[in-house]
Parts: sequence; C-alpha cells; structure tokens
Amino acid sequence: MESLKDEISAVAARMVVEEGLDFGSAKRRAVKQMGLTARSALPNNDDIERAVEEYIAIFCADTQATELHALRILALEWMDRLASFRPHVAGAVWHGTATRHSDVYLQLFCGDAKEAEIELIDRGVRFEVRSVPGFQGERVDALSVHVWSPLLEEHIGLHLLIYDLDDIRGALQPDARGRRPRGDATALRAVIGNIS
Repeated sequence: MESLKDEISAVAARMVVEEGLDFGSAKRRAVKQMGLTARSALPNNDDIERAVEEYIAIFCADTQATELHALRILALEWMDRLASFRPHVAGAVWHGTATRHSDVYLQLFCGDAKEAEIELIDRGVRFEVRSVPGFQGERVDALSVHVWSPLLEEHIGLHLLIYDLDDIRGALQPDARGRRPRGDATALRAVIGNIS
C-alpha cells in the first residue's frame, strides 16, 4: 500500500513542478493517469511535498533556485505594495519548492474584505474573484491576477487570499513539520538575504 502511495506521490510531484498544479489537483490527475480508482488511498500533502523536494533535487537543481528567488522577489514587491493588509506569503514560494510554473500565494488580513478589492481597483489592477479553501479548510475569497516577473520574463499567477483581521492569530502556528506555514515581509526578506 505504501509503495502505491509513493508512486502516486512521485507522479503528482512531477505535475506540481512541471505544470504548476496544486497538490489536490495533482493527486487526482495522478490517480487518473495511473488508471487507479477514485477510491484509491491517496498520499497526504506532506508526502507530496517531500516528493516535490526530491523531484526538484533530481530534475531541476540547476534552475530552481534562480526561479524561486525571482518568485520571492515578486512576492516581496506585492507584499510591500499591500503592506496595509498585513500580507503573508505561503505555499511553495515560502517553503522553497516553487519553480517558474508555481503561482504566488499571499494571504491578506483585512478589517473589511472589500478593502483589498478597492485597493486593486484604485491601482488599476484587473483581478478575478474566486472562492478557494483557506488555511483551515474554510472557503475564502481570492483575488487572482497575472503579474509580470521581470526576472523570469513571463506572467505569473498571483493570488491574494482574503482573511479577517482576527485570523492572523492562528495563522502563525507551526505546521505538521514544525515550520512556520507563512511569513511576513520581514521574514521573507530574511529568507531572501536581507534585501532592502
């Protein structure tokens, strides 16, 4: 059974790295591609993340660090622009497994959910509103935009997940691996190397 989960993890990891799929979508596509039933036992997200790390080490070691750096710079630029909403970066960009196919996820903590939308409108930024799973499984609004990355020379998906201001208290609890699941601009600067 574990070897099947490992195989699903490996196939899903390739899809995450090469196609930019989220973990859930990658697991479902991996099961389908492998000809397994929808009832197959799936690996958990920690298993997928470990498989992603292995895949990157084997197949992307020469490019991934540069791509990750570019995505972190892009995230930091947007975090500075949206500083009044207490932005935190999460996901692959924060954890260090992002490639040029990865989207950037910023979590904003707002007193009023519409404030972020108004800010984007005032800045002339076109966005699409979606509903996505939040960090505790609840549905939250996400403002999705495509932004230009000068370092990667391509457009990158940027998703601004909108949370209530009070949600920030629980947002910094360590994950199952003991890591901070997200970081503010100061923490991201430290990870990048103290960029001013």
